[in-house]
Amino acid sequence: MTDLATIVKRRYTSKALDPTKKIPEEKIDQLKTLLQYAPSSVNSQPWHFVIAATAEGKAKIAEATANYAFNTPKILNASHVVVLCTRNYISDEYLEHLVAQEQLDGRIPDDAAKQALQNGRKFFVNMHRYEAKDLQHWMEKQTYLALGTLLMGASVLEIGATPIEGFDATTLNSVLGLRDKGFTASVVVALGYSDATDFNAKLPKSRLPQSETIDEI
Repeated sequence: MTDLATIVKRRYTSKALDPTKKIPEEKIDQLKTLLQYAPSSVNSQPWHFVIAATAEGKAKIAEATANYAFNTPKILNASHVVVLCTRNYISDEYLEHLVAQEQLDGRIPDDAAKQALQNGRKFFVNMHRYEAKDLQHWMEKQTYLALGTLLMGASVLEIGATPIEGFDATTLNSVLGLRDKGFTASVVVALGYSDATDFNAKLPKSRLPQSETIDEI
């Protein structure tokens, strides 16, 4: 069995993907499950994911890289591309929707537990909505938890992954109709298998030593 350190150390950002190689559907299904079950603060799940597997779908996403031409081939040559989106707002109706799903999934034993769950979640959401007034930033943090989950899962499955922030969010929101659905694009991930020209695959990993980044008390 491969240990965690090996998986972490072999993960890297693919700089060039082979357009002729496709990810098997069963592995894509596993990545979908990872996204579905990614952690989020108070189980808020303030996200939506758009997965492009067709040439037409990838071309749509690539429209948002007109001013970031270095990222265009990463999207077009990928087997699949994931757009990780963040909610524009958390409404009371959405909070009710969450607790209804939790009840359906058997997490709520009685009405008292349901009320306690609702009160606790609203406390934290309202703290960011009204007090800190950083709700969008807080929600985007949760989306990036899903990003980390996706990247590590891709490494486990030996799939190349390229997280991309170099794109025009306004363009991507428009071509995918995200704003009308209540979301905005936060980050894009190109998935596939490294091409022979992927220079990053041949380079050793480099990180600051643990003595600099970790204190033990």
